[in-house]
Amino acid sequence: MTRSVLFVGAGPGDRRLITVRGREVLEAADLVLYAGSLVSSDLLDWCRDDCRRVDSASLDLEAQVNLMAEAVEAGEKVVRLHTGDPSLYGAIAEQIALLRERAIDVALIPGVSSFQAAAARLGIEYTIPGGTQTVICSRRKGRTSVPDGESLDRLASIGSTLVLFLSSGQVRAVVDDLLAGGRDGTTPAACVYRATWPDERIVRTSLSDLPRAMEEASIVNHALIIVGDCLIAPGGRSRLYDGAFSHGFRRGGSPS
Repeated sequence: MTRSVLFVGAGPGDRRLITVRGREVLEAADLVLYAGSLVSSDLLDWCRDDCRRVDSASLDLEAQVNLMAEAVEAGEKVVRLHTGDPSLYGAIAEQIALLRERAIDVALIPGVSSFQAAAARLGIEYTIPGGTQTVICSRRKGRTSVPDGESLDRLASIGSTLVLFLSSGQVRAVVDDLLAGGRDGTTPAACVYRATWPDERIVRTSLSDLPRAMEEASIVNHALIIVGDCLIAPGGRSRLYDGAFSHGFRRGGSPS
């Protein structure tokens, strides 16, 4: 970790879902900069007693980078702890660019994303044998824009599984966009609030009924919206384990 910052995926919430490597670097860190509103404080229990733990919530980009850079330059081992996996909506590219301007290397340790944890809690597979083989992770435009070609009505027209981050506070607009893009109001939909946290809440309903169901469950933010037939038992079977299907490790026979 000499002259470097390690960006670590904290996982979705439950501290047991951090990777072994992630835990190891937390145990060795001198400074951990973490998103206090998103990362479970239980993860900081892995840190040494003398490790500095700094909540990034009140710090702008430059202040965060200065803090990390100064610690690295002082010879400290620095961890930037991000919720889920930092490669998804982690806002890490801008941090990495400024650190590299100061000749500080970075390395990333992946984590379990909330969209993976949500699938586990729902007991589903996003890709359906005989059905959609595509998962789109996106969000609705808000204070931060989205490219015109990635608007929800356009994405809806593809017909794939949709996993929407940072959009639960706009659920009525989300539903309007997806209906305008051709999704049927009866399409299965779900919302998972704080997957794997002690206060996790799950709503399963139809697309048209999603705003009402989320309102009744008092879900406004910190939640994922999932839309698609993956939420119901598809009835199909993968060819991978079909007895008639041959591959490099098994010769298939005639279908029974």
